Formats: sequence, structure tokens, C-alpha cells
Amino acid sequence: MSSNVDMNIKRVLIIGGYGNFGGFIAKVLARESNIQVIIAGRSLEKAQGFAGDIAAVNKVECAQLDITSDITGALAEIKPDIVIHTSGPFQAQGYDVAQACIVQGAHYIDLADGRDFVDGITALNTQAAEAGVLVISGASSVPCLTAALVDYYKDEFETLDTLDYGITTAQKTARGLATTAAILGYTGQKFKTLVDGQQSDIYGWQNLRVRKFQGLGWRLLGNCDVPDLSLFPRRYPDLKTIRFYAGLEIPFIHITLWMLSWLVRIGLIKNLQKTAPLLLKVSYLFDWLGTDRSAFYMALSGQGKDGADKVVTFVLTARSGDGPYIPVMPAILIAKKIVNGSEHGIGAHPCVGFIRRDEYLGALNDLDIHWTEE
Repeated sequence: MSSNVDMNIKRVLIIGGYGNFGGFIAKVLARESNIQVIIAGRSLEKAQGFAGDIAAVNKVECAQLDITSDITGALAEIKPDIVIHTSGPFQAQGYDVAQACIVQGAHYIDLADGRDFVDGITALNTQAAEAGVLVISGASSVPCLTAALVDYYKDEFETLDTLDYGITTAQKTARGLATTAAILGYTGQKFKTLVDGQQSDIYGWQNLRVRKFQGLGWRLLGNCDVPDLSLFPRRYPDLKTIRFYAGLEIPFIHITLWMLSWLVRIGLIKNLQKTAPLLLKVSYLFDWLGTDRSAFYMALSGQGKDGADKVVTFVLTARSGDGPYIPVMPAILIAKKIVNGSEHGIGAHPCVGFIRRDEYLGALNDLDIHWTEE
């Protein structure tokens, strides 16, 4: 790979750059005059095919790259300024890619939703700071958007006691194997969340509940394991309860997964992650029953400045299949900030406090996404 000719143009390597998330990031960043996008993945043919469809200001490069092989050597050859890692699931990964970026002197951003993975990224803080690079994990809806919302609304409360929030996905939407495997990895598994001031055991996809979303109707929800459950008790020490839920649009599919969660919980099945390819394939058979509408909600409750009970509810609805574009916005925004010189942070951090609420929502303006607050 050739080195930069114009030092004002930054090379942004996107691992998984022809996938659902990586592809959208690549298309957006390729519009920038000071960014050269490099599409990377296991298949050079797929990378080249995708690159040919991108409307780019600067020539798009492609690279064959396997994160399980010599990632340090690959980065030394490609010489990126920024690496965006979208190739999950992250729950079973180590920090090899991030460490290779530190060695290379490249900034690192990932879209991880693995709780331990995102929370543990601070182990690289000293290395990253000494190298003068920024390492950010969890540049996605959780914990980036969720923390931005709490940061925005918390000053309206004297004490913020409870966060009750979650996401319901559209059936007719792009969904990848990595995301499916991540969900199945915690289905039926025990994990902890803060309930009434105590760390309590709950189980993935259980505690079945129903919530009505305007324009979407009733949706089923169940326990979801996300980085917030570890990060937020430290970031917002007044909190007593944090509950995060996720749900599928088609009730039959959601309930089927709920039933499978019980088989995992009682030990008849060890883990559902290996079934991800089969279950993902089967899920497409039900697309005709679904829509392209997804939603996110967050209810913040506690005591207002006047001493009375207070609840603020934020609801975001995505139509036209635009829901999957919400999680990729932090990586896009942070990469642009680094390139434009407005982000000067170094060290290794979970993605909380890097994007403000209005900045995040403003990036969604061109999509069929709308929000309300009560």
C-alpha cells in the first residue's frame, strides 16, 4: 500500500467495510474530501465489488484482512490513520485489533456491544496515551446514544433513580450474522443489573413484557445485556435501577427465542450462539409478516427540582428500514472529529461523553427517523 501523498487526507480503514454497518460508514465517510476510505475484510473480491459502488471523493482502496491472523503486520502495510472495527461479535474477541492500532499509531474506534469488552477497554489506556492515540470502544447506540440522553436530561432531576429503556427491531431490516450471534450469546445466560440499589441476577431474553409504541403497535421485550449495565452505575452513582430490554417485531419469533432462553437457563442447551447461521436464515422466512419500523425508548425517573416525582420519556422511531443506521453514527462522527482536529482525546475509553444528544440526533436528520419526548 502506498503512503499518503496529501498529508491533509487521512486514511480510514474500515474492518468489515462491506458489511451492513461498515458499508454505511464507508459510504458516508467517502464523501469527505479529507478522508480516504479503505474497505477491508476476509474477502478481497467482496471488498472490491463494494468499493466499486461507492461515490467517493478520493479513490477507495481495498485490503484483504483477517483479524484472527497477523493484524499488526496488515496495519503496518496499510498504514491507516484511523481504524473502525465493525466485525463482531465482540463478546468472544480480545483487544488484538486495538493493540495493533496502538503499535501502528492509529486511532481506533469499534462498534462493540459486548458488555465486558467495552467496559474492559480501559486496560489499554496507558498504552494508548503513551502512543498518543485515541481508542474508543462501544461507538454505537449503547452506550453512546444512551449516555448522551442521560447526560442531557439528568440536570432536570434533583435525583435520577431509574432508567428503563430498550429497543425493538424491525423484521424487514438488514441484519447480520454477527449481531444475531451476539444476541444468542446471552440468551438464557445469567448476568447482573442494578435493581433497587443492589446488583441482581437476571437472565437474557427473559422477564417478558409488552410496550406500545406509537405507529408501531405493541411490541414484546426481554432482558438484554449491554455495556450500560456495567458503565452507568459508576457514571451516574445516584441510580438505583437500570433495566435494558430488546425485542423482535414478530411475536412468534420473540416468544420462540424466549422459550429457547429457558432451555439455556435450565442447562439443556449450553449456548445458542452456534445456532446463529440457522436461526438467521429461518428468520427471513417471516419477513412478509413484518414491517421496516423499529423504535427505541428511554424512561428516566426520579425526583424533580421541585421535590415531586418526575418522569421523562424519550422515544425514537425509525421507518423505511433506517433503524440499523442509528448505531453507526458515533463512529462516523468521531472519525470526522479526529480528521478535522476537533477531537484531541487520547487513551482508551468506552464511548460515553464523546457525542452530545443534539449532535447525535442531528446526524440522523437525513434519515426517516423521528423522536419525541414527554
